[in-house]
Amino acid sequence: MSHDTTPHFHNQPGVAKIKVGSKEFMCIGALPPFDHPHVFIDMGAADEAVCPYCSTHYVFDAALGHGAADPAECVYHSETVLDPTA
Repeated sequence: MSHDTTPHFHNQPGVAKIKVGSKEFMCIGALPPFDHPHVFIDMGAADEAVCPYCSTHYVFDAALGHGAADPAECVYHSETVLDPTA
């Protein structure tokens, strides 16, 4: 079973652009409870994308690795842990 997940990024610090190591990810805008609807973004062949809700500019950087971001604080880690046996 694969444990890969879709990375989630936010722009709580309000930076002009976020470099990400994934071309497919979710933008949540700001940190909860001020997040916007979580938007799936797929860059496809492009190397950048803009979130349609918050206008955060994302730029792909393969050197960062899957799920990483620059600035690193823009990676969102959910505090909710789901019980797979539930």
